[in-house]
Amino acid sequence: MRVLIAEDDFVSRRLLERSLQNWGYEVIATENGAAAWAVLESPDPPHLVILDWMMPEMDGPQVCRLIRDGKRETYVYVILLTAKGGKEDIASGLEAGADDYITKPFDQQELRARLLVGERVLALEQQLSTKVKDLEKALNEVRQLKELLPICMYCKRVRDDQDYWHQIESYIHTHTGADFTHGICPDCFTKLSDQLATMKDA
Repeated sequence: MRVLIAEDDFVSRRLLERSLQNWGYEVIATENGAAAWAVLESPDPPHLVILDWMMPEMDGPQVCRLIRDGKRETYVYVILLTAKGGKEDIASGLEAGADDYITKPFDQQELRARLLVGERVLALEQQLSTKVKDLEKALNEVRQLKELLPICMYCKRVRDDQDYWHQIESYIHTHTGADFTHGICPDCFTKLSDQLATMKDA
């Protein structure tokens, strides 16, 4: 998984970068909030982000607000890295849109654990997004079936939008994925039995 780091202090940035690389992450490191925002605005940006609170040009909370104000197809999980440990400061960072925070100097085991939490949240968000898309697709297919269908009164085939005629089973399978098993209803069974009996008598 790719992780974006925004940290203006060179030593802290290199320590973060090496730690994450050792844990198997692909790291994109930037030195201020403006550079981090440029990465987030690029095509296919990372979805796991570590932002230092105090940075030149644009600080961590400002980047958080920009992330949350925008409409993104995929969620961005943000961890604020801060030397501010007061409750008011923490609340301010979370209100700005951060998902989690870690205080400086950071403990590597704690940072690793918080990154794993971020991965789990992103995985759940992706699963939910997939289910929503599947549901929307199913609803669209149901709406198609609710429309008035041209059907032959003799052979019961259905005409599609391209003026082709299909067996009703194949039409429904194409539009919903539903498969059919074939049987015989009681009325048809009675009629068929009567016809066979008449044929034998003849």
